[in-house]
Amino acid sequence: MRLITTAFVAALTLTGCQSAYYAAWEKVGVEKRDILVDRVDNAKDSQEDAQEQFSSALEAFSAAVEFDGGELEDVYDNLNGQYEDSVAAAEEVTARIDKVESVAEALFDEWQEELEKYQSGSLKRDSAAKLRETQRRYASLMKSMRKAESKMPPVLNALQDNVLYLKHNLNASAIGALQGELSTIEDNVAQLLSQMNSAIAESDAFIASMKN
Repeated sequence: MRLITTAFVAALTLTGCQSAYYAAWEKVGVEKRDILVDRVDNAKDSQEDAQEQFSSALEAFSAAVEFDGGELEDVYDNLNGQYEDSVAAAEEVTARIDKVESVAEALFDEWQEELEKYQSGSLKRDSAAKLRETQRRYASLMKSMRKAESKMPPVLNALQDNVLYLKHNLNASAIGALQGELSTIEDNVAQLLSQMNSAIAESDAFIASMKN
């Protein structure tokens, strides 16, 4: 079960204030650290969904290149649907990463401020060291996520170009033109899937470290 229910999130978001949002969760025992872990998990899920969608789009494109009779309009409709679903998947990935970034910044700001409240020098040093280590792991995670995110536009642009071309050229010669684009799209999708695998692995490692 998700830590954060959709209904509760929607209600709190209406306040329009992040500090009030986090304060409301803290009143029910959910700290920023918990929210960060949950959002990293959600971001990981969105990347896994995107992997499936981009793989599906590649399969549809490969099938279109192998077109051998039938209605070309059906081929176009399928490719266009795959493109639109891929755009939606990419937007979800970006939105989830942005949410991770938002709560992480709030957590680290709070953690840094609360270091000044310690009376014990040894506990303060230990907490400061843990903060630096968490920030280091987070920076690595965010770099990997953003790199995976950056691999999506080249695929989307190529899909869009070919969908538009097919839309206005529903004939056999159009299929021939698509064949020349297949290897580029295959390479771009392969790079995307590989980088997302790295980001997903980083997410799992980060979540595990936050639960220790």
